[in-house]
Order: sequence, then structure tokens, then C-alpha cells
Amino acid sequence: MHNNLITTAVGSYPKPPHLMEARAKAARAQISRDELMDLEKKATEHWIRLQEDLDMDILVDGEMYRGDMATYFAENLEGMDISGLVRSYGNRYYRKPVATGAIKRPKAITVDWWKYSQSLTDRPVKGMLTGPYTIADWSFDEHFGSREAFVLNLARVINEEARDLQAAGCRYIQIDEPAASTRPEEMALVAEGLRVSTEGLDAVTITHICYGDFATVFDGILTLPVDVLDLEMANSDYHLLEYFEDKKTDKILALGVFDVHHHAPESIEAMEAGIERALNVLPGKQIWVTPDCGLKTRTEEESMAKLKNMMQATNNVRARRGLS
Repeated sequence: MHNNLITTAVGSYPKPPHLMEARAKAARAQISRDELMDLEKKATEHWIRLQEDLDMDILVDGEMYRGDMATYFAENLEGMDISGLVRSYGNRYYRKPVATGAIKRPKAITVDWWKYSQSLTDRPVKGMLTGPYTIADWSFDEHFGSREAFVLNLARVINEEARDLQAAGCRYIQIDEPAASTRPEEMALVAEGLRVSTEGLDAVTITHICYGDFATVFDGILTLPVDVLDLEMANSDYHLLEYFEDKKTDKILALGVFDVHHHAPESIEAMEAGIERALNVLPGKQIWVTPDCGLKTRTEEESMAKLKNMMQATNNVRARRGLS
């Protein structure tokens, strides 16, 4: 693995059409769960191999076995039910979780999938968890009556899952908190949820936060209790870098260098320019290179075009700067 400008992805990759069809059939009991899992495993291996071919440093499993990132965890927890379809944005819908009682984790949720993905490669694979603040924010509460109580109960459960991932050998554990961008005034609660979620971990911890106006709470972001801050940058023209100039930090910045909402790939030159801007603020050992967000809304062809340009841009900058 490289020492400078480590490359990775945020988490999700596009599911192939045949897998989407199979998931719909499984929901209607037209195929068995084992048949669906076999297809999910094949799709997972496909993405592991593509990432190896790209020479990415830290891999992700692509989340072929998940639907919505919050509902997936809620479906596997006691004290959480699932509502009918709720519109998220545009014509996208998801089944919203509902807290109906004290939340408990009957068994590990992601560990077997992580073990399977890691068995396919010698490169490290990230453990991928949805953060307690995001699960709570994207759910109905019919039990707690307090956002803090809801978040902290979830945080204890996420911590159990993270510890099990670490015990299984996972060296990188990401806890996604995209909902943090919707209520920056609750950054203290986001931080407390992450503190509880990461308690007792020796693995490298990462949180991903995307598409928000963080200028007013940047000090709070810098104090989040994780090792790596994964932030979208390309979509907002890297404006957060100026705040890193003013604040010294030992945290690693996972630098989003392309927007996942556009079909066409950004140019290699544009991504190089973004990486160079970051290197003027932080050393290469403190920068990871990533997409802005997950890629599940893109096609495989679009995703690969963007990722190939990201890898070429990173390698060009490494060569130009003499970075190993």
C-alpha cells in the first residue's frame, strides 16, 4: 500500500441490473435468500477485482447486499421496525425505519460480509457502518422522545458491531454520518455519537460527511473523534481547504476529487489540480484520495471511468511530487 495519497472509495458501488431484479424477486419470495446471496457474493467479488485492477489501496465491498444505508441496519436490530415507502429526493423512495423500543443487536450484522470480502483480496477492506446520528435522523421515533437518547442507544449498538469487526481483523472502520450536513447545530450530538461508537477501537476510524455547509462548524468537524475525515471537496470547489490552512490538525483528510452526481467523468487534469491544492495545505501522508460520495447512483461504466481518472491523477501527482 502507498504511504502517500492513499486511494480508496467511499462505500457503495452500482448494483448490476440482474442483481436489482433478483432483489425485487426475493422481496416477492420468487427466489430464495440463498439464491440472492449467491448473486450478491458474485457482484461483491466483481467489484473487489475491479478495485484491484485499478490498484486502489484500501478497498470497499460495494454494499451489494444492502438497500438503503439506514434501513439495512434497522432491519437487523431489535426495537426497530420498517415503515412503508417514504420519498427521500426526486423519485427515489426508501422504507423508513421506526424506533419502537430499546434498540439491541441480536447478532453481528456486517462481520460475515466483511470476512467474505477480505477473503477475496490481500488488500485491506474497510468495515462499513452507518452512524448512529444518521440512522436516528432518517428514522421515525415512537419510543425515545429525545434525539440524544435515540442516538446514544444506537451508538452503543454500532460500537458493538465495530468491536466485532475489529476482533475479526478489520483494520479500517468507517462510520458514515451524511445526515450531519442537515443540522450543523447538532454537531455536538454527532460527535458524542461517534465517541461512543468508536470507544475501545484500535483500528483506523473514518467518518464520511458530504454535501453540507460546514464553514460555521468546521472547528467541530476537526474535533470529531475519528482518525480520518472523509469530506466531499470537488462538488464545492475545495472551499473547505482554506479552513485546513488556518487550523493545524493531525487528522487525515480523505479528499473527494470527483462529483458522483455527474454522468461524465471529470478530467484527470481537474482531479490533479484538486490534489495539488490539498498538498499545499497538508502533507501527502495526511491525504487520502476518494470520490465525493458513494457511487451507487452511477452505472458501472460511469463509475469506472471516474475511478480510472482518479487513479491516473493520483499517480501523476505522486510521480511529479516524488511521493512513494
